[in-house]
Amino acid sequence: MTDRYQSPLSERYASKEMQYIFSPDMKFRTWRRLWIALAETERELGLDITEEQIEELKAHKDDINYDVAKEREKLVRHDVMSHVYAYGVQCPKAKGIIHLGATSCYVGDNTDIIVMTEALKLVKKKLINVISEMAKFADEYKALPTLAFTHFQPAQPTTVGKRATLWMQEFMLDLEDLDHVLDNMKLLGSKGTTGTQASFLELFDGDQETIDKIDPMIAKKMGFTQCFPVSGQTYSRKVDTRVLNVLAGIAASAHKFSNDIRLLQHLKEVEEPFEKNQIGSSAMAYKRNPMRSERIASLANFVMADVMNPMITSATQWFERTLDDSANKRLSIPEGFLAIDGILDLCLNVVDGLVVYPKVIEKRLRSELPFMATENIMMDAVKAGGDRQELHEKIRTLSMEAGRNVKEKGLDNNLLELIAADPEFNMTLEELQKCMDPSKYTGRAEVQVNAFLKDVVNPVLEANKDILGMKAEINV
Repeated sequence: MTDRYQSPLSERYASKEMQYIFSPDMKFRTWRRLWIALAETERELGLDITEEQIEELKAHKDDINYDVAKEREKLVRHDVMSHVYAYGVQCPKAKGIIHLGATSCYVGDNTDIIVMTEALKLVKKKLINVISEMAKFADEYKALPTLAFTHFQPAQPTTVGKRATLWMQEFMLDLEDLDHVLDNMKLLGSKGTTGTQASFLELFDGDQETIDKIDPMIAKKMGFTQCFPVSGQTYSRKVDTRVLNVLAGIAASAHKFSNDIRLLQHLKEVEEPFEKNQIGSSAMAYKRNPMRSERIASLANFVMADVMNPMITSATQWFERTLDDSANKRLSIPEGFLAIDGILDLCLNVVDGLVVYPKVIEKRLRSELPFMATENIMMDAVKAGGDRQELHEKIRTLSMEAGRNVKEKGLDNNLLELIAADPEFNMTLEELQKCMDPSKYTGRAEVQVNAFLKDVVNPVLEANKDILGMKAEINV
């Protein structure tokens, strides 16, 4: 349809896999699975429900008659009861026991938890694949010296691989948060209109021990270990804040990574992938804009802002529930996941195709290295008989002069020539140039990369080796 609004999250950014998780098919098929789980549980606990009724429900669990539900909703203005009716049309023998003892949130809220859990699993899969590609990059360039920056001003050298470990570490922290939330996802269960299970007291003639079995049995049938021990009509909306906080954390990490790539591409040291027929600018044909990294940052801003929605919703739920969460949840939760899905696909695509330009990196590093080598030069001059304090002042003065030559006159850094010309240092230009090996100034960067990969990253990748090897498809 070209005459109605279409979400760019679906049309441009999110994968088909993530879109399916938030699709009507996933939602309403899960509703039916929940109704089957409830009916099976009630039958196993002694209610008059037949195996024939259960089998009838199972036979139609996936073929949703949307047309019937849609027409019914126009009449009754209630989505759950419309689908109860539509399911009953397909299952005439079982229609009387569908949704028995439950309230709307039994299917609505439990499905929300199931959907978010599946979505988190997909996010985890993609996040681990991003970390895996970054690990390969870090290992390949662990020993390549590069100019480091603090305040985006030249600082002591690091290596290209060591810088990549900084990106990885933030994603690893996100993975820890994601695992914690994923491991603690619980179903609402079936607790009735205000969470008291009053309807089940009626159904089971006040048998408390039997009623205690309902939630654990439903949870097991739906692939969960437990339900929330208490609730109002809904699961606590704080769960949604926990979930979106994880997504926002990933977004922040991706944003930082994309910023660094954009800055490095400006410096012509590292570039994101640029396709053969890609156009960087409609006016400037030579341009190679970092559009993927810019898109990461743009979508990340959306996710980080989106986290306020469930926070406000959670704070404003009155007593056992209000309905001012419903419309907001329909937007904030799916769109947060669709956006982070697009972000991770972009990250995977960018990392997988990063282009490094060692000659440019070396040239920039060498232009600044004389300043960073001054301490070593001074120590060598002291060993040769010089006075440390006098040499320190000399180097400070000569460094200022070399800096002026670079900034004011546009000349190359000639600090080494200035030092060689000063008799107090008693060092030739050739001797000074021997101090210019960049690897002498990267400290333990390579060792740190090896240790980080071995001790922190590789165990995670080994534990998840079955889900590695993803490739990201970028639509535009």
